[in-house]
Amino acid sequence: MIALISVISLLLLAIYLGLLVYLIIGWAKLKQPLIKKTDFKTKVTILIAARNEEEKIHLTIEDILNQTYPKHLTEIIIVDDHSTDKTSDIIKSYESKGVKLLQLKEDKPLNSYKKKAISEAIKLSTGELMVATDADCRMGSKWLESIVGYYEQENLVFISAPVTYFEEKSLFERLQTLEFGYLIGIGAAFIGQGRASNCNGANLAYRKDVFYEVGGFAGIDDIASGDDELLLQKVAKRYPNSIGFLKHFDSVVFTHAKHTVNEFLEQRHRWASKSVKYKNKLIVAMAVAIWLFNVSLITNLLVGIFISQFFQIFAIQFLLKYLFELVFLFPISSFFKSPSLPLLLIVLIPIHVVYFVYIGIKGYNNSYIWKGRMVR
Repeated sequence: MIALISVISLLLLAIYLGLLVYLIIGWAKLKQPLIKKTDFKTKVTILIAARNEEEKIHLTIEDILNQTYPKHLTEIIIVDDHSTDKTSDIIKSYESKGVKLLQLKEDKPLNSYKKKAISEAIKLSTGELMVATDADCRMGSKWLESIVGYYEQENLVFISAPVTYFEEKSLFERLQTLEFGYLIGIGAAFIGQGRASNCNGANLAYRKDVFYEVGGFAGIDDIASGDDELLLQKVAKRYPNSIGFLKHFDSVVFTHAKHTVNEFLEQRHRWASKSVKYKNKLIVAMAVAIWLFNVSLITNLLVGIFISQFFQIFAIQFLLKYLFELVFLFPISSFFKSPSLPLLLIVLIPIHVVYFVYIGIKGYNNSYIWKGRMVR
């Protein structure tokens, strides 16, 4: 029995390390593009769905208005998703500066208000390229021109761009930044390998005609999350060679980590719930293999308290996981100008293993609270 469990544990370890090598190579394949800064031709529509964002949405709007991209080629549409605070009033105050407010008015409950908001905004849009971000994000003044420059240069139909946390005020928030960098790195590395897995809705762009060509959110509109990577996977199925990750610091969008454990778990539960809709069996198999590997880590540690052979297996798994993840995360953290962040990996791994196993189970329960609503 010990021999069988040992073989299974080491097999899962080999699969996980093989995946990390694949990701390390994928990230390395992504080169920083040399983006032209003049003669832009693309009409862009910036899309934001906002609900109860009165605290920070003015900062996001100001950042967008301060973009260096030509104003005559920029359209800004913000959808107020039934806010109960002053969000819509704040958006209206920018009307004279070209910000368009669309108020969502649904008389029946929806599971996917954000996808509905984005779809309605796209219907009203006049741009060729849809650029999506969130109402609590910050970006530099060259954010938009870096995205459009990359789009025009590479002739892509879908662009995933980098997102990171900033202004961390605690160890908990810094650990989230490191873990989030891991997630962003996975999506980027897969694109570097010519595949599409995940992206983040706080920073992506896609052609309007391609959105309609793949049916928009049809088929994925029954789940609250997934306006980003589920759409990415639909587009990648039709245009596998026209997906890009913009590995350029000017394109980074900044947002904040969650302040409490409950907020963090709610967010990750929401993200995990969309995995049940993945059509790409390779991505599903990857997620299951990683989950099983983490289960084996916990199992070997607990049983190792009583049987030393299992603790030895755990020690091998943990050490190799730590070393390979360091190799993966150092260049990603350096890209985000936080090269020392991976030093926290020794603290993150034990927490992440337990949380990952928990959230993998929790993700199959599709009911959760998001933005004050119960969704399923």
